[in-house]
Amino acid sequence: MAGRVALVTGGSRGIGRAIAERLAADGCRVAVNYHTRRDAADEVVAGIRSRGGEAIAVGGDVGDVEAVAAMFAAIETALGPVEILVNNAGITADDLLLRMKPEAWEAVIRTNLDSAYLCTRAAVRGMLKAKWGRVISITSVAGISGNPGQANYAAAKAGLIGLTKSVAKEVGSRGITVNAVAPGFVATDMTEALGDSVREAALPAIALGRFGTPPEIAAAVGYLASDDAAYVTGHVLVVDGGLSF
Repeated sequence: MAGRVALVTGGSRGIGRAIAERLAADGCRVAVNYHTRRDAADEVVAGIRSRGGEAIAVGGDVGDVEAVAAMFAAIETALGPVEILVNNAGITADDLLLRMKPEAWEAVIRTNLDSAYLCTRAAVRGMLKAKWGRVISITSVAGISGNPGQANYAAAKAGLIGLTKSVAKEVGSRGITVNAVAPGFVATDMTEALGDSVREAALPAIALGRFGTPPEIAAAVGYLASDDAAYVTGHVLVVDGGLSF
């Protein structure tokens, strides 16, 4: 993948950071998207550059049409057209459905699903011309099996799976693969916020008896972005330690 231009949305921390670092290690020139944490994105970029890689930080609300257009234009000017897109940006706003406020529903759908639609649409234009491309969305096992208190999050992640399968069928004839990675419990700031009792209750359901790590999710993304996965499309790769089988 040497020289390929990759964009990782929500790339300033957690799984997104690990993905940006993995793609850079694999030879990609990486655009690290952030919304509010410029300092964290700059730290990721500095780390990649210190190891001999090429990276830039690009700010932008990926749920906003105009911001996405400006972001892609900036990346093309600095690095070239996006060849590998990783839709990773995501938030949670958990609550039981009857207590969930409309704004909590809308915010999660906007950041987790609308962003993938906008970024995929923007990236695919260039990929069609090049007759090569990779789109990888970070969904969740919650999007497959659901999760109480996460109707908004599970709906958005399920939507990503539908988006993945539909777009894969639309663009496959042009050498573009579209896949998703569905993590289970991964040790990040998001799962840290669940509290000790929730995390401890989850462990017995995981066959491997532990939470995953961001680099383990990044490894799955690295595979799907590579030529080794050239014949894999429309697939959801579950990386959950045996939580959902």
